[in-house]
Amino acid sequence: MKQAMAAIVKPLPDHLFKVHGNSAEMRWEAMSGQGYHTPNDRFFVRNHTFTPLIDLITWRLRVHGAGVRCPREFSYEELRAMPSRTYDVAIECAGNGRRFYRTQQHDGAPGTQWGLGGIGVARWRGVPLRHLLKEVGVLPDAVDVLPTGLDAPFEDHGHVRRPLPIDKAMDDVLVAYEMNGVPLPADHGFPMRLVVPGWVGIASIKWLGDIEVSTTKLFTPWNTVFYADVTTQPVKSAFELAWNANLPVGAPHVLRGRSWSGQGRIVRVEVSLDGGLTWRKADHHGQHLARAWLPWHIEWAPQRTGTRLLMARATDETGTTQPLTRPRHPYGYHFDAVVQHPIHVVNG
Repeated sequence: MKQAMAAIVKPLPDHLFKVHGNSAEMRWEAMSGQGYHTPNDRFFVRNHTFTPLIDLITWRLRVHGAGVRCPREFSYEELRAMPSRTYDVAIECAGNGRRFYRTQQHDGAPGTQWGLGGIGVARWRGVPLRHLLKEVGVLPDAVDVLPTGLDAPFEDHGHVRRPLPIDKAMDDVLVAYEMNGVPLPADHGFPMRLVVPGWVGIASIKWLGDIEVSTTKLFTPWNTVFYADVTTQPVKSAFELAWNANLPVGAPHVLRGRSWSGQGRIVRVEVSLDGGLTWRKADHHGQHLARAWLPWHIEWAPQRTGTRLLMARATDETGTTQPLTRPRHPYGYHFDAVVQHPIHVVNG
């Protein structure tokens, strides 16, 4: 009997992940004490089907289309020999936070019920996409760039693919082959993936095998049926705490968290320890990058036992602040409202 292929290759221990079928959400308490980057072993996984195991010997990246002069194929070795860049970038599922439409706003949306763990920040190394496009002679009338993944076709929609406008493709997009200093793990796009800073995760196509450059607008199920109206990510915040964590009463605590935005740098974070009645400014620490997240912390010594709702809201450099509620999106995307994080203050 042929053995079924696992949807995800890496181990998914319960203390690091909450598994959603063929995807896996990072538990935010797994980031506590982990430094700026999300370790590869706890980076979330979003698969449409299952992680493919790709043979480097036969793998090629084909770059072609009406928008280039000299279509060609690139081997892994050729790409690694090209001038490289290294970026610290967040990748986040468009549906990150979807479950709070149901649990906080009582108006649920279909799809995987992600908490806030459908995000990770890694140090990505690779070839700028603009360098590849210049190698094949991108034409002045190029309009869209269509990357396609090599994972199994999704239902009757074919391979996962979503077009990028040429301006974004020529800006800060990376064809990445390393993640946190090692070759891309299988679940995260080996041998090559796109990294599209600031945009929803579906744009950062994994297991890249084909890039078409067109002179007309392109349409696929991933920008018409799904993800039709989502590009850049909104502002969000999360605590590095377990859901329903127990904290001893009277003891001093340093509550830590991270905030991020696809629109620019985070410039302010405020925390409420009483369900939104009062707010305190959090202290920033660590790196302050537009493409990634801002770590922050606040000190607290709770003086009475009971359940508390911790809340964090961030403001980015565009002036956008997380709202208290978010109008329902029909597919559950872009939940950016302040999340109510329950904890329990208990006798030590």
